[in-house]
Amino acid sequence: MTILALEFSSLQRSVAVVCGRAGAAASVVSEVIETGAGGTPAFAMIQSALREAQLERERIEVLAVGLGPGSYTGIRVAISMARGWQLAAGVRVLGISSAEVVAAQAQAEKIFGPVSVVIDAQRNEFYSSRYEISAEERREVEPLRILTRAEVEARSATDCAAGPDITRWFPAGRAVYPRAVVLAQLAQVREKLSDDGNLEPIYLRQTSFVKAPPARPTVL
Repeated sequence: MTILALEFSSLQRSVAVVCGRAGAAASVVSEVIETGAGGTPAFAMIQSALREAQLERERIEVLAVGLGPGSYTGIRVAISMARGWQLAAGVRVLGISSAEVVAAQAQAEKIFGPVSVVIDAQRNEFYSSRYEISAEERREVEPLRILTRAEVEARSATDCAAGPDITRWFPAGRAVYPRAVVLAQLAQVREKLSDDGNLEPIYLRQTSFVKAPPARPTVL
């Protein structure tokens, strides 16, 4: 199985190509990482990853997408590209929480014990989930929810806080970014892959808007 993974939920965007069968060790063929706003366009990153892997687009069997939470624009771009690719080529798609990818990356970086994944949610709030991580196991013990800054700081008494760009708010935290290569490895062991393109970004807030008042008549 040849997987192309798109992880655009943070300021560190990445694309990876991974090959291997479910239950077998995955082989990382290529990975392209861009850090910071702007930079290389998404399609150019994909082309670079495919070129490094010496693969044509037709060889891709599965597209894995980081669903966030995180950058609204980045997540939407990744989902749109995956849906378009599926419509054109009929590949299978799979969306995975970017918070889970952060936890898996933390495990790869040997961050063990109780770990709080922390992702900026704006408004001085944070998306957060808790994991127990060891060299052999990674177990979610508290699902993703929105916390205040004070609540995240309270957790730091027992947990290692890890997440993208986290040291901006929590200097003692560990900056851990969701990487496409880890996303692809998670996708490789999933039992089910969606074939309907139903990729929905992970947002925990209810959409809210204020209806504009009716237009006032103009007096001439």
